[in-house]
Amino acid sequence: MNFRRGRRTEDVEINLIPLIDVMLVIIIFLMLTTTYSKFSGLEINLPTAAAPAAKSVPNEIDVIVTAVGDVIVNRVPVSSREPAAIADALRRARPQSEKEPVVIINADAKTPHQAVIDVMQAAQAADLPQITFATQASQN
Repeated sequence: MNFRRGRRTEDVEINLIPLIDVMLVIIIFLMLTTTYSKFSGLEINLPTAAAPAAKSVPNEIDVIVTAVGDVIVNRVPVSSREPAAIADALRRARPQSEKEPVVIINADAKTPHQAVIDVMQAAQAADLPQITFATQASQN
C-alpha cells in the first residue's frame, strides 16, 4: 500500500482567454442583430426663399368647375355643361398671342369626375393641348 502523507495539490488557475472569446462572440452577435431605428428617417431642413408673388401670365385660361359641375371660363359662366359649349367658351377666351395658352382647371374636391373629363375633352376640341390642374396645399 502506498500511503502518501503530504498531499500535493495543484494550484487552481482561471484561464481568461476562453471567457474573453465567448464575450466577444456575444457582443458581435448583439451588434449584428440589433436594429437601429434612430436612423430610419433623416431630418432635412430645406432652404426657404422669400420671393414676390408670381404675376398672372396672360397666356392662361382659368377654368373653374364647381362642386355641382357648373363651369366658369375666365370668370364667365358657361351656359351648358356639354363639352361643345365649354369648347366654344374656351375658343372665345383664347388670347391672341404667339405662345400657346395653358388651360388651368380649378376643380372643387367634390366635383364629379365626369365634369372634369368634359372640360379636358373641350380643351382638346378647342385645340388647347396644354392642361394643368390647380391644387391647394394641405392645412396640416
